[in-house]
Amino acid sequence: METKLAFALGALIMLTDTMLIVAGLGSYSQQQTAMGINYAMATSRTSDVKFTDSFNLENCTFSTTGTNPYFILQPGYQLVFEGVEDDEPLNVTSTVLDETKVVGDGIVTRAVEEKTVNSETGDLVEITKDYFAICKENNTVFYFGEDVDNYENGKVVDHEGAWLHGSNDARAGVIMPGMILLGSKYYQEIAPDVAMDKSEIVGVNETVKVPFGSFNGVIHMKETSDLEPATTAEENLHAPGVGQVIDGDTKLISAGYVK
Repeated sequence: METKLAFALGALIMLTDTMLIVAGLGSYSQQQTAMGINYAMATSRTSDVKFTDSFNLENCTFSTTGTNPYFILQPGYQLVFEGVEDDEPLNVTSTVLDETKVVGDGIVTRAVEEKTVNSETGDLVEITKDYFAICKENNTVFYFGEDVDNYENGKVVDHEGAWLHGSNDARAGVIMPGMILLGSKYYQEIAPDVAMDKSEIVGVNETVKVPFGSFNGVIHMKETSDLEPATTAEENLHAPGVGQVIDGDTKLISAGYVK
């Protein structure tokens, strides 16, 4: 098989005997194509692999619009989820806005609004604006922070969880890699004492059924946080051409473009 080296996120895959050990999200030496998507398939000693927290952002030319097979960053694209979390029925609407924000040392990002309401009472629970940009060189979607408004009885009570790349030692993480490596582990957000979520890709090419439909070629991620090490990992699944279809305890009920 032809060995191919490709810059993805600046880490490395090491070949030892017949075992490929995934060390982050960098070069790859084995790939196969499924549904037009490149997967680097490896047997991974994930317990020996640390979560990647350095991504060579200086090597990226960032775009505020574009598509990754599993993440659509185009104004007007909307995903709607429903489910029950901590005994509360929730409706979560995620909409890519026609709005940008400059963060850190001049990186322009795209705002995605996520609105969470109690689906029985209609009471507003939370509104966030998450900030993303796509690295043109490797099609990786980076997460640069979020503004947060938490609500009680219709009023904002705090902004817990807010952070921005370049402020208070916070740094961007990866929300969706451009190259899917089975067993890869990386930070999604790096904001000390505020948000330290991280993700591990535990499955590729899965089949999943949600209220919106059935999907093949789904990637499966387990997400945890350094700030809540005892909390059970959250399951997140993404379908090609659609984006996220399962977000923890909520499942996709609609997807498409809105005005």
